[in-house]
Amino acid sequence: MASALVLAGCSSPGGSGTDGELSWEDSPLSKYLEPVNGGAAFDEDAWAEQQKKSEELVAACMSDEGFEYKPVDQSQGVMMSPDDFEDQNTEEWVAANGWGMVQTQADIDKMQSESEGEEFVDPNQEYVESLSATEQEAYYATLYGVPPAEEELGEDGSYEYNWETAGCQGAAQHEVQGDTNYWEDEEFAPLVESMGAMWEDLQKRPEIVELDAKWSDCMADAGYADLKTRSEASMGISEEMNALYEESQGEQIDDAVLKELKEREIDMALADFRCAKDLDYNNVQLKAQFAQEEQFIEDHKAELDALVAAYSTGKK
Repeated sequence: MASALVLAGCSSPGGSGTDGELSWEDSPLSKYLEPVNGGAAFDEDAWAEQQKKSEELVAACMSDEGFEYKPVDQSQGVMMSPDDFEDQNTEEWVAANGWGMVQTQADIDKMQSESEGEEFVDPNQEYVESLSATEQEAYYATLYGVPPAEEELGEDGSYEYNWETAGCQGAAQHEVQGDTNYWEDEEFAPLVESMGAMWEDLQKRPEIVELDAKWSDCMADAGYADLKTRSEASMGISEEMNALYEESQGEQIDDAVLKELKEREIDMALADFRCAKDLDYNNVQLKAQFAQEEQFIEDHKAELDALVAAYSTGKK
């Protein structure tokens, strides 16, 4: 839900916004919430500056607690920008990777080879290793907060994040980024619920129902019958992957099995890509989505304005 609210439409990338093609960056709701979300487009320089300031705050916090801490260069991490998604939205990429879900040993070896020389370096590793086991436990509890107790975990192992109990990292990130978790704010719970209903209603719009029907017919012609909506295609491969990992019980999966599954993923993903291209799927879907969003903004303008006023000024 949070991802959907922050970047409306990002799961269905369109074109670059040129030559008449729509893009998720054109989302009316994302633009309306820019003062809260910080803008739809990823700004690498702004992100790097935020991370630098956050790390400096962490270092000061850890020093106050009696520990040494050197700011970490977070630019060593891997960040995906909208351009990366655009690169993947090509037939050539799909023909080699499918949806990019199934990874054979050859794929893993290739990624490791490409990342050689770019291995993440933690400037604090030597210091942490010099500490006793008890001191290391205290160090990480100070840095990240005390791990949640078993009774605080959900059935899937998740728990509700609270920056106030997330150590120096949580405090630093909150100071730099502010509090934008409006989807967890009880004051705006009705608005968030209405947003969720809006995404569900989108799939019921006549133009989307008609589009999915045409896509389903196209996929049937390509040898994939019984697929009613576009999401069902990739979900089927994902479910097979999950089943393989569950059955393996931690053991390495037979690479031949992974290769066979990846071949099917690529074949189905290519059929999906070509059908979507022939139907101008992304543009039709985004046009319907944006119409839905515009109506939502008109119907909930007062609540949205209250949300922007509350969270863009740092009052929350």
